[in-house]
Amino acid sequence: MGNNKIEIFNQVEEDIPELDTVKKVLLSAIEKEQLENINFNLIIVNNEDIHELNKNYRKIDRPTDVITFALEDDDTMVLPEGIRVLGDIYISIDRAKDQAGDYGHSLLRELCFLAVHGFYHLLGYDHNTPEEEKIMFSKQEEVLSSYGITR
Repeated sequence: MGNNKIEIFNQVEEDIPELDTVKKVLLSAIEKEQLENINFNLIIVNNEDIHELNKNYRKIDRPTDVITFALEDDDTMVLPEGIRVLGDIYISIDRAKDQAGDYGHSLLRELCFLAVHGFYHLLGYDHNTPEEEKIMFSKQEEVLSSYGITR
């Protein structure tokens, strides 16, 4: 596939070895969607930081697990070289750990799920209606299971 680039920024003070696999899973999602010249960032933050983002940008005064900032909502973010800049995915490592525990699966599974979920949001998918949710969640599940990331 084309020249795809995912930058991962770990902004918490701990090493997260799972991020290597998360990046590979995201690259497989890009491939599955047959996209080329895609560029986006995955940013790992704590609950405090994601709470601020959620409050300031979505007017929801609590932490969340994943929040995306899509730059393509108006289709203007294509650079001259034909590179599509999709935007940023922020994941709270604190929420990811809590949810992995709640659901009884690995942190790797939770981080991959949240990252792929964010990726599909960047592509314009949503889950506001049962129909939209079915499409988005089946795409996510396909990416995860084809990579062997199961519940």
